[in-house]
Amino acid sequence: MHLAFDLSFTHTEGKWASAGSWEGRTYPDVRMFQELAVLAERGGIDMLFFGDGTSIPDTWEGSMDAAVKWGIQWPRQDMSPYIAAMAQVTSHVGFGLTYSSTFMHPYYVARLLNSLDHVTGGRIAFNVVGSTRVSDAANYGFDGLPPHSERYDRMEEFMAVCAALWDSVDSSAIVADRSTGVFGNPAGVHRIDHRGPHFAVQGPLNSVPSPQGHPVVVQAGSSPRGIAASAQFADIIFGIGGHLTSQQRHRSALDAALLAAGRDPERVGILWAVQVILGRTADEAAARKQAMLDVWSHDAVGAYLSYNSGFDFSTLASSFQLTDVADQIRLAEGTQAGFVQLVIDEVGEDARMSRDEFFERGWRYATGYDQTYAGTAASVADELEANFEATGSRGGFMIANPLSTPSSLADVVELLAPELRRRGAVGPAYPGGTLRENLLA
Repeated sequence: MHLAFDLSFTHTEGKWASAGSWEGRTYPDVRMFQELAVLAERGGIDMLFFGDGTSIPDTWEGSMDAAVKWGIQWPRQDMSPYIAAMAQVTSHVGFGLTYSSTFMHPYYVARLLNSLDHVTGGRIAFNVVGSTRVSDAANYGFDGLPPHSERYDRMEEFMAVCAALWDSVDSSAIVADRSTGVFGNPAGVHRIDHRGPHFAVQGPLNSVPSPQGHPVVVQAGSSPRGIAASAQFADIIFGIGGHLTSQQRHRSALDAALLAAGRDPERVGILWAVQVILGRTADEAAARKQAMLDVWSHDAVGAYLSYNSGFDFSTLASSFQLTDVADQIRLAEGTQAGFVQLVIDEVGEDARMSRDEFFERGWRYATGYDQTYAGTAASVADELEANFEATGSRGGFMIANPLSTPSSLADVVELLAPELRRRGAVGPAYPGGTLRENLLA
């Protein structure tokens, strides 16, 4: 299995003040991230992953107040300059950067990622997202979100343009012959002349080919349309963890979509989202896991769930049919494979639920409680190995910090990673020279 750290929320949802968090460092101090990169590389972690959003959550009660007050998925920075800084203090660990194909232009993104691949020496991954948040759309001049399927149509075209741009300058195009003064070979540079429903791009990319050629492409779509898109172009998938039946269904659907796209399912893994709490004893870990629930409030949970579903859950009736809520989320062009669908998977499509029970479940989901393995290094390694085998033994885990940074991640490096490596569950650290060689082997 492969291991990555999800550093998207190292400082939000109360983690900035929890025991084991930094003292003398405050987000977004670049030294925090440099320290994490050095720590991760010491543990042989394959990749540091940075999800992103470009607004403050304001879906809950139509206001950003709860998110601002409780630090729910804000503040956020563009992590590209931070990755450049982390690359200077490491040699092997990779970096995953997120941009939205709904709002961004492929030429800009392809050029930026090419440059970062040079700066990092071939250690960049691109997490392409379709965006599900109206507040993000408003910051890019959209009156609302495009329809769900259209966002994936645009994503597929976006990635096709990026791929063509990354291939538009051959490695043979750079001659740099000092004796003749000839720098480039015109035959190795090609326009792409792309014209599609969403983009018109002449090309070529005016950049030198990067060490990987193409960055590793990550995609997290888990709806039927999202899975179909990821099967077209993704190198590795970021999957929702914590519910084995849903994970197995995702793996089966992805395999079928990959075969339909003419690709080998054995070569495309899924990194399952998971949180890990380690203790020297099982009781210590259990107590720390229980503490996860204590740093949240009702408004904080509501802000989190509403923002990540694209639907204001403050409007829920005292009792409701879950499928009715799922239909409303679909009509609002929200996240169709998120929390509500997970609850439906657990209790059935015909289930009714009270508002109180919904938020009780939502509290555990927002904190990641049900996605958290808690125990000694040996017991958590047992659970990860069992889950890895049950979901196809392809990919691995994207580990997030449920309590505090850096202590939770230091525990993974110092306790869990050595245990997994001792068992042979993970391979030798960094056998290749690029992220593609290390993460996709």
